[in-house]
Amino acid sequence: MSDTKKAAGNEAEVRQFNVGADDDGIRLDRWFKRHLPDTSFTTVAKWARTGQLRVDGARATPGDRIAAGQSIRVPPAEPVREDAPKKRERPPLSDEQTDYIREMVIHRDKQAIVLNKPAGLATQGGTKTHEHVDGLLDGLQFDGESRPKLVHRLDKDTSGALLIARTTRAAAFFAKSFSSRSAKKVYWALVVGVPSIEDGMIELPIAKQPGSGGEKMHVDEAEGSPARTRYRVIERAGNNTAWLELIPYTGRTHQLRVHLSAIGHPIVGDGKYGGQAAFLTGGISRKMHLHSRRIRIDHPDGGEIEIQAELPTHFAESLKHLGFDEMLGNMMPLDTPPPPSKAVKKQQAKQHAKNLRKDRKGERRRRGSRD
Repeated sequence: MSDTKKAAGNEAEVRQFNVGADDDGIRLDRWFKRHLPDTSFTTVAKWARTGQLRVDGARATPGDRIAAGQSIRVPPAEPVREDAPKKRERPPLSDEQTDYIREMVIHRDKQAIVLNKPAGLATQGGTKTHEHVDGLLDGLQFDGESRPKLVHRLDKDTSGALLIARTTRAAAFFAKSFSSRSAKKVYWALVVGVPSIEDGMIELPIAKQPGSGGEKMHVDEAEGSPARTRYRVIERAGNNTAWLELIPYTGRTHQLRVHLSAIGHPIVGDGKYGGQAAFLTGGISRKMHLHSRRIRIDHPDGGEIEIQAELPTHFAESLKHLGFDEMLGNMMPLDTPPPPSKAVKKQQAKQHAKNLRKDRKGERRRRGSRD
């Protein structure tokens, strides 16, 4: 979701939108589909062709990729013609579909719903993806006045806590929390091998891998977007497997998966980034072991939402099989400060060197005065 800034109070005027972290790297036409679904592709293409559609002041096309923090200029909404074809309505959900999505609910209030999304269910639709959370949101309207809205995403094979906004006001509020990084998400993962540092920060820029059609990311020191992930080892099984807590400080596509693979410890079951090395023998499931365990975010009406999602069966069974105690993960403190970033370390080193030079200069002066 994106923060909206109107040029003035009149709806008929030019509109300005800021790209949120969850939209980083997507195509501009996909952004319109998410946030202005009533605007047709034909209209977007016409705006682009006539120079009315701009990103950071430059002319844009529907196929351009956008980045978090950029500003999108959108012309005034076009009036709907009386003879215009009606927008195709979504087919009503079956009772089975409604029951399916409602069984995922682990928190619900007037502004928000939190789901425990199962692994294998996509958050949004795409090529050859017909069943997804977004397509089931009608089943979560309950007594609300409007259809609930997605405010962030989880990969299809990632399970766990997924926040849904029940009102437009809540959607804007939560989107701002995610883009400003005030919301906190904690993931659990099983990884191959054991990191040598138990509490570390991975700082590796990420970009789309050429030739993958945007379906795969990779570390790109030259052209990648900054990405930071904190990890902490909860428990280890010899030198073969580790159970990690992960806290992303940026929201790049596939960030956790790319970062862990890049340091030589791919997530168990993540063949896309870990290859065959990501699959363990000895009865460990081949499903991906990445779970959105906890989410904490300010509530639009005051206070905060803090909820944790129970592990899916395959993950829980793997922990048990490896002899890990789930309570150890629950005891990890949420608010301990992360290790300093590379930039902070560099600045600290400069300051330390400056202080040493200052001390030495003062010592020479004191010696000279005694002589």
